[in-house]
Amino acid sequence: MNRQAQAVILFLVGVAVLRAGFTDLYLRYVKAELRPLLLLAGAVLIVAAAATVWYERRRTRASGGEEHEGEGSQPGEGGHVHREPRVSWLLVLPLVALILVAPPALGSYSAMRAGTALQQQPWGYPDLPSGDPLRLDLADYAGRAVYDHGRSLGDRRVKVTGFVALDGDGTPYLIRMALNCCAADAQPVKVGMSGELPPVLRPDTWLEVTGTYTGKRTKDPVNDGVIPYIKVSEAKPVRAPRDPYGES
Repeated sequence: MNRQAQAVILFLVGVAVLRAGFTDLYLRYVKAELRPLLLLAGAVLIVAAAATVWYERRRTRASGGEEHEGEGSQPGEGGHVHREPRVSWLLVLPLVALILVAPPALGSYSAMRAGTALQQQPWGYPDLPSGDPLRLDLADYAGRAVYDHGRSLGDRRVKVTGFVALDGDGTPYLIRMALNCCAADAQPVKVGMSGELPPVLRPDTWLEVTGTYTGKRTKDPVNDGVIPYIKVSEAKPVRAPRDPYGES
């Protein structure tokens, strides 16, 4: 690939990174706290592209405008010059698509092919604040249900949010994807649902569920992890959150 193509690709990657960083699009790739590093990386890529163009123009002027390797050709055997195939510019197309089209966040397809993952068991759980129902992060509910056996939950009504996934038998789960740093290491936190459920549940639909702790649990067939249940008293569809991987 010649230096002009390299500069264009660096520039487009930088633009894509900056576009994601200046909008909520970056939340589909990395955790929110990594935004400053993402913006810095985009700026560095654009500066590198500009430096590549400047260096190439300077070298062209120094050589008197003669055709050389940086202008799209390479010396071959016997002094002959071979032009690089123009098909290499097709590498730009995926980058243009990345700028114009926003990919969806990970959903039920990915979640049901990975084992449920809870955070490491803490030493204990603090008392829940007041509120009825109490809004709780899905991972927090799952951790209290599994490790604390629901003692800190009692009969409190809680409200949790996640997207729907169905296993091969049609059993519905409420899921949030948890990140360590980026979408590449995302792992699902799964909570089974019983009780008053909507007659039709579509995968990837986001639900706000109100319910209470139940001792019912099952094992994830993917990794034998424990999946707790919530006894649903109310469930309603909601819009996908701004940060699909964040707490809610």
